[in-house]
Amino acid sequence: MNIGILGAGQLGQMLALAGYPLGNRFTFLDTTGKPSADIGEVVIDPDNQHLAAFLDKVDVVTYEFEHLPVALVREIEQHKPVYPSSRAIEVCQNRVEEKTLFDRLGIPTPAYRVVASAAELEAAAGELGCPVVAKSVTEGYDGKGQAVLRKPSEAASAWATIGHSQLIVEAFVDFVREVSIIAVRGRDGSVKCYPMAENQHLDGILRYSAAPLPDLDVGVQQTADRYIQALLDELDYVGVLALELFQSREGTLLANEMAPRVHNSGHWTMDGAITSQFENHLRAIQGLPLGETRALAPTCMVNVIGREPSSVEVLKLPNAHLHRYGKGERAGRKLGHINLLAGSHAELMAKTRDCAKLLPDAPAPHMTFDT
Repeated sequence: MNIGILGAGQLGQMLALAGYPLGNRFTFLDTTGKPSADIGEVVIDPDNQHLAAFLDKVDVVTYEFEHLPVALVREIEQHKPVYPSSRAIEVCQNRVEEKTLFDRLGIPTPAYRVVASAAELEAAAGELGCPVVAKSVTEGYDGKGQAVLRKPSEAASAWATIGHSQLIVEAFVDFVREVSIIAVRGRDGSVKCYPMAENQHLDGILRYSAAPLPDLDVGVQQTADRYIQALLDELDYVGVLALELFQSREGTLLANEMAPRVHNSGHWTMDGAITSQFENHLRAIQGLPLGETRALAPTCMVNVIGREPSSVEVLKLPNAHLHRYGKGERAGRKLGHINLLAGSHAELMAKTRDCAKLLPDAPAPHMTFDT
């Protein structure tokens, strides 16, 4: 199949790299005018003039990021199969719809309010009890479109800073760790879940993901599996879905947000699982049997942010796998990632600390299982 990908960034590029061994070929539709993917054919179309030419080249369409015009995806659905569907994008683009879906399916979330003014934001902060986090209902990712309020009187400033007409205000959660689960659903409704990962963020940007977790109760994994399967089935979803969660001190899970695509916290699967999230996404959208999702070894994904490390020094680390995205250096920009594999979790964290020292401005890695 020739697979069309909406977007032409690193996620699309990694999908293509996973698909070439399957005999796939790829055409990217870039609506930004600034593609970074350097593989396959890229149709640059910021003014929506070349959609017909793109559709003529492809058999099935998917996407690498969810911030796409829903109308565009629906138009494409009139001509070619699109997986995941426009319904999945519509829900994941809007935090109110997302929270409503979580509520309807019985998936717990932090307490929240929806506000449409600075005054309502101040009132919600008072009701929920500060600190709270305010997030734009649409757009916003990697910490963008968000503000933390330490007291209700900061509402006017936060409202102006975010600059959106509607916000979600969430109570802070007393969590032990941030985790995520990646799952894939095929055209036939079959589902496979990857082991949960623990994630460490800095300024809203993911820095480290480790999986599988040595101290994760089997019941917690089963709960996460149940939550994500409910979402997959409700949306009649095809492809990879990511669900970010908070794990509380009592072991309960609270849903933060979901992403209808391959996900940064699943990059560890490229070297640390039997089948990567990228290959499984492609299998799913083509109607092929899904691959096994079992972890091969304790693995940590290390994001390369802002500035590149020395390839020589990184690859001196045993069982280190460097994935570069071909992007220019810029503060806060994801330039690549490193997957580290080890024989034990203690060895893995020691290796991750050694790796972090090679990365300019990288925070010290810390995982809750590393005691």
